[in-house]
Amino acid sequence: MRNVKRVCLIALLASTGNVLYAQSSIPTDWIDPDTGHRVVRLSREDGSQSSYFHQNEFTPDGKKLVFTSPTGLYTVDLQTRAIEQIRAGRTGLLCVGRKTGLAYYLSRGEPGAALWAVNPGTKEDKKVIDVPRGLSIANINCDETLAGGTFDLKRPQGFTGFGARGAGVPPSNRGQDARDTQGQDALATAARRGRREAQRPGFGSSNTDRDMQLITLDLKTGEVSKFNESRAWLNHVQFSPTDPHQMLFCHEGTWQLMDRTWIIRTDGTGLTNVHPRTMNMEINGHEFFSPDGRSILYDLQTPRSRVFWLARYDIGTGKRTWYHLKANEWSVHFNIAPDQTLFCGDGGGPHSVAAPDNGQWIYLFRPHLIPPVTGGASDPEKLIQSGHLEAEKLVNLAKHDYALEPNCQFTPDGKWIVFRSNMFGRSHVFAVEVAKAKP
Repeated sequence: MRNVKRVCLIALLASTGNVLYAQSSIPTDWIDPDTGHRVVRLSREDGSQSSYFHQNEFTPDGKKLVFTSPTGLYTVDLQTRAIEQIRAGRTGLLCVGRKTGLAYYLSRGEPGAALWAVNPGTKEDKKVIDVPRGLSIANINCDETLAGGTFDLKRPQGFTGFGARGAGVPPSNRGQDARDTQGQDALATAARRGRREAQRPGFGSSNTDRDMQLITLDLKTGEVSKFNESRAWLNHVQFSPTDPHQMLFCHEGTWQLMDRTWIIRTDGTGLTNVHPRTMNMEINGHEFFSPDGRSILYDLQTPRSRVFWLARYDIGTGKRTWYHLKANEWSVHFNIAPDQTLFCGDGGGPHSVAAPDNGQWIYLFRPHLIPPVTGGASDPEKLIQSGHLEAEKLVNLAKHDYALEPNCQFTPDGKWIVFRSNMFGRSHVFAVEVAKAKP
């Protein structure tokens, strides 16, 4: 009788379009019929997830990916797809060390939190250092000498954080984003929504209701350095993949009301606004480093929900490059190949800032620059170099719920793009091949 009820339940769910997938029924290797690209499932346990788009998840030799599942931390060999558990028990991966390959994670208990690391090869699991109360650790620098994050001196009244799923990004700017209408009403709709967002606890009309500092934690001595005290909500702290003392962070909150993206040195010097806004309702965000650490890339909209760019800022020279893309090819997150010749994007849900035209796909982008014609410009190097992104669809995510952001990353060899998806029900880790499959 119990089996009969189970069959009836599956039939009922299927008839309503809510298909209940068993783990064994989810394909592990297939050609997407809409794109011709090969897709593989790297995880085996329902609920598995890869990392947020700017957190390193690959071992230094480029051979393995570290991912999380309900039962622990796992590695998957990117060549053989062999899976191995390296730590048992639910574990939130912080990042994989770029030098040693250690998988860092935070544990919480009495009297406070601690930073731990497990070796993917030996499975040795050890505490690295205690984390003083009040520190929020977000990343590890490239030579694994410092952890970076924030210290909240005064948590605003009524404020609630957005947790790991949103990685600190306001709901209004996630995949399940604000609903825009068609035509000329879209900008007015976004403006009305922006005014509502500004009234929410923890945001504020100019995001000045916080009292925060950036911090570094020395992983050997435990010394804590606090700098850049700010009334802004500081978030998305990242380290350069090549410079251990270069940090990237953002002023979080209502994007159209602030200059969001900033860089700073770990000694507190070199504070730079990466993208000063120039128009009403302009937004930029979801910033990340280029693989060589020389540039900052970010989503740019001039204004919000209307004109879309992937922008690039050169830290050394200040040179700017903007790549235009169509609204239906905009992505919640972008990323860049190791050789910096290609970009990828994870698309957007039906209620994103690019709605209603945004596509639910994993995208590959090929950049094309417009040759400079400077004319009589007195300083042509200060002009923005423009171009566009030629898009290719890789994976159809029509059945993906964008409350879970796919967060795509290129593999170290640049041949695959890793992402997470719930297109079959529970989340899993997938990879799509950049090259189209041969017949």
